[in-house]
Amino acid sequence: MSLCPEATFFHRSGWQTVIERAFGHKTWFLYVELDGQVQGVLPLAEINSRLFGHSLSSLPFCVYGGIAATSETGRQALDHAAQALASRLQVDYLEYRNLRALHAQWPTKDLYVTFRKEIAPEVEDNMQAIPRKQRAMVRKGIKAGLESVIDEDTLRFFSAYSASVHRLGTPVFSKSYFRLLKEVFGQDCELMIIEKGGQIVSGVMSFYFRDEVLPYYGGGTHEAREVAGNDFMYWELMRRACERGYKTFDFGRSKHNTGSFDFKKNWGFEPTPLYYEYQLHGSEAVPDHNPLNPRYRLFIKAWQKLPLRLANLIGPHIVKNLG
Repeated sequence: MSLCPEATFFHRSGWQTVIERAFGHKTWFLYVELDGQVQGVLPLAEINSRLFGHSLSSLPFCVYGGIAATSETGRQALDHAAQALASRLQVDYLEYRNLRALHAQWPTKDLYVTFRKEIAPEVEDNMQAIPRKQRAMVRKGIKAGLESVIDEDTLRFFSAYSASVHRLGTPVFSKSYFRLLKEVFGQDCELMIIEKGGQIVSGVMSFYFRDEVLPYYGGGTHEAREVAGNDFMYWELMRRACERGYKTFDFGRSKHNTGSFDFKKNWGFEPTPLYYEYQLHGSEAVPDHNPLNPRYRLFIKAWQKLPLRLANLIGPHIVKNLG
């Protein structure tokens, strides 16, 4: 499927290893073949949770998914196979995380957008393309003496990431999950650390696919806000990607009306809708497991008050069922 324009980093077969080993979920990575040539793929994973329901999704823990195919025949064959599997498993719903709408009759979730933008060939052109106020934040980080380094180990990244998500009041993934991502995807999974005087300020785990770079997990320490650590971090990632010849910066998924959404808009990126489509089986409504749901407000406040070590211990047992 290397030539299929619909394929994304999240259609890579390595996700089967990651999801099964990190979370213990059953997976089905379907493909359709004609005359020895793969015509389409559909990665699927089943989550069966007493708290969050029973789903078959393409693909949990990933922002993009659904069917990637080079022919309509292949697409239909995979679609029918997935629907049959969902019926056999008696799930609450089948979910596709599409970049474009495929099933007009299926319920959708109008919650997420993605931010993608071309990387200019010259570094300075990318700097000048950043709107003035955001460019000033990047220069603040430069003046603060921040530096970027590439790590092979996930520990420093995890310290910044886990502290950041704890402040947001959301459960963290396990350390072993990030180690596994690095192990499975190798050089296509990169850890960049921002330092000041040898001390970590922020960190980001990015995925590389074709000519794209996708900063996927990131976070900063308390000091990051004072020295524009996150602003500098994403600029450094863009600068490094430019110098290596990458063409697209994929800033990833955000929810409408959130700080993350506003931050990416401030960089001059325009939102593109994501089409999360649901075929309801045992459920009567589209799932709503996200921090914006009012029912989770008290949970978020309580989680923020937990000691970080305790949150890091409990969090992976919760987040593995959220997808």
